[in-house]
Amino acid sequence: MTTTATTDIPLPEPRGPLSAAVREVLGHRRPGEPLPDVRVDDADPYGEDLQLALYTCYELHYRGFGAVAPGWEWDGGLLTLRGAMEGVFERALRAAVAGGTGRNDLDAELDALLTEPREAGGVAAYLRREGSLEQLREYFVHRSLYQLKEADPQAWVIPRLEGQAKASLVAVEYDEFGAGRGERVHARLFADLMADAGLNPSYGHYLDAVPAATLATVNLMSHLGLHRALRGALVGHFAAGEISTAPAARRMVDAIDRLGAGPACRHFYSEHIEADAVHEQVMRRDVIGGLLAAEPRLTGDVIFGIQATGLLDDHLERHLLDAWQSGRTSLPG
Repeated sequence: MTTTATTDIPLPEPRGPLSAAVREVLGHRRPGEPLPDVRVDDADPYGEDLQLALYTCYELHYRGFGAVAPGWEWDGGLLTLRGAMEGVFERALRAAVAGGTGRNDLDAELDALLTEPREAGGVAAYLRREGSLEQLREYFVHRSLYQLKEADPQAWVIPRLEGQAKASLVAVEYDEFGAGRGERVHARLFADLMADAGLNPSYGHYLDAVPAATLATVNLMSHLGLHRALRGALVGHFAAGEISTAPAARRMVDAIDRLGAGPACRHFYSEHIEADAVHEQVMRRDVIGGLLAAEPRLTGDVIFGIQATGLLDDHLERHLLDAWQSGRTSLPG
């Protein structure tokens, strides 16, 4: 069984003034001390600097970083800075998607998640059709920032739900966390996949290796999960992932078979074919249905979560495919 280190994660190298400021305070100051004066409002909402700074702040709520004082998790000054960065990020997302302005059709959004054209042109289809083993390994590196904490961000919504929505979401999470068996926790299965592919399976190891497009997909989950007011959007995000995963996982199994990747690689994705095919109906009927039966006013938030997830997933897919089709690596540096 693969093991992962969780106590010696180093702070990432900065990519601009915001991430440099966050690194400086976490690495050299004590909680409660003043923070550097940095400009936030004119930062690129999808840029390397803001996304890395946000990711670093959010990681304090997961496993933290080696030698960083635990008190930084709830430091008022750092939370104020994080809130300003979150505002830039969320405003950009709402401006970019129809659901962010109140135009919505929930059934249409859910149906669109299962349409073939969206999946047929994606990364999984490319890897199945013509991708190389090295590109497959690159994809695993990108995915590791989330998959090694799979289902953790979504767990924050549990105490914010009630009734059928809560019961059904917990049932989905139970499967994600191995149905009571530690060796079957999906994050554990992905660590095994990384080792099988000749990659480092340690939690957070590739933080410095991935671009903003990857960080943004994980930051969205953390942002939605940490804010009770965005519980509807978190449910929408979770549903988008569960509904669309099974078709992509089938393509990934085909890609892994074609490229001769190892059995742990195949097992991770084959597990998701079966699990997420069931989760699709549970999320749509019981979680979303139960939430909106109790709080119909959250319909727009659910749609925003679905659309924001699709937007950032599309950004990452374009980054990967543009690089690979041009003969370049998708990893910076």
